[in-house]
Amino acid sequence: MKFKVGMISLGCPKNQVDGELMLEKLSKNGFEISSTVEESDIVIINTCGFIEDAKREAIETILETAEYKKAGIISAIIVTGCLAERYQDEIIKEIPEVDSVIGIGADRDIVKIVQKAALGISTSFFPSKDLLQLEGERMLSTPSHWAYLKLSDGCDNKCSYCAIPLIRGEYRERSVESILDEARLLAKKGVKELILIAQDTTKFGKKLYGEYKLAELLKELVKIDGIRWIRLYYCYPDRITDELIDVIAKEDKICPYIDIPLQHCNEQVLRNMNRNGSYASLKALLNDMRSRIPNLALRTTFMVGFPGETDEQFEELCSFVKEIKFDKMGCFAFSPEEDTPAFELENQIDDDVKKRRAEILMDIQYSVTEQLNNEKIGKTYAAVIDSTAEYGYTARAYFDSPEIDSGIIINTDRSLNIGDFVNVKIVGYDGYDLIGELV
Repeated sequence: MKFKVGMISLGCPKNQVDGELMLEKLSKNGFEISSTVEESDIVIINTCGFIEDAKREAIETILETAEYKKAGIISAIIVTGCLAERYQDEIIKEIPEVDSVIGIGADRDIVKIVQKAALGISTSFFPSKDLLQLEGERMLSTPSHWAYLKLSDGCDNKCSYCAIPLIRGEYRERSVESILDEARLLAKKGVKELILIAQDTTKFGKKLYGEYKLAELLKELVKIDGIRWIRLYYCYPDRITDELIDVIAKEDKICPYIDIPLQHCNEQVLRNMNRNGSYASLKALLNDMRSRIPNLALRTTFMVGFPGETDEQFEELCSFVKEIKFDKMGCFAFSPEEDTPAFELENQIDDDVKKRRAEILMDIQYSVTEQLNNEKIGKTYAAVIDSTAEYGYTARAYFDSPEIDSGIIINTDRSLNIGDFVNVKIVGYDGYDLIGELV
């Protein structure tokens, strides 16, 4: 009997890449990969455990999947990922329907673990986080025209609110050669857009080479035939160098799109977060980048309700968002995470206040988005077709990243293929989405 294995991957793109590495191993070792829980014999849940909402989603997913096991539809559940790494004992104790709970360092042994599960043997295995595989063949779970490319894992930044160093371990990175080899392989498979990911992409090179190497890596990636777009996530503001700005400005294949999770703009709040920066210094950096990189699209994430955040400090953040006019912005309320310094801080903010502040900031951003979308009307952009829809297609220009940003709605009867690049004239917008016509 050929067992069917399904995977539910939650959380960030880095987690998704971990899942793709596991799926490829299973496929090569005789397991059939299923796209739904209902069609699976064994289900792997690759969890996130970064903040409270992510933990809640992971637990709800495990409980929902457990119902399939109770009904006899699936035979075993394996839980891995960040929630498993962090709350191993609790998962085993509280959810008896789970057969195996494994840490991220055990992902490389997923074939043996699934083989045991198929025989009714449970596994609880938590080896060193450093054993988490950073490279290898993957079964892509993204559409065939774009893929994530992981540069490193773990983190040494020690932001006071963040549990990632506890969960994922110390910062470790891949060699330039291995990343380029994987990029070439992805290009041969038809991938046209690479999205570079890590906990902190701008730190790349420091561990293995003693100096920042992101700019140098980009110079080599643009030489790969078949790759049309390269996109940067998770760029730490302290490490955005002049060389990196110059490379992005010069190379056509590198999208003038940078994700910089700033978290806040108030100097005291940032200090309390164990981060650097201030309203003035961050504004100077972003203005410098915009002056040197034509048509730069900036994406960021802010945290509201950090312990001790005053009304005045929050208002400063609101002013910052109004002034900078980020092309894309996300916001989440501070989540007190056990075993982090911020968990012990006094002056914790009431949940209702945090929620209201997040709503206010997103309302401001919506007004900014409306203004920026209005400015795009009448302009023509190169865009990639992402999916079909009732009205035609959805597409993205350089200023939209897949899965996290909005897109362009194209009404057309013309036959196009997913992954095609077309020219689109913007004629309007609907909320965050743009509306375009093929040129």
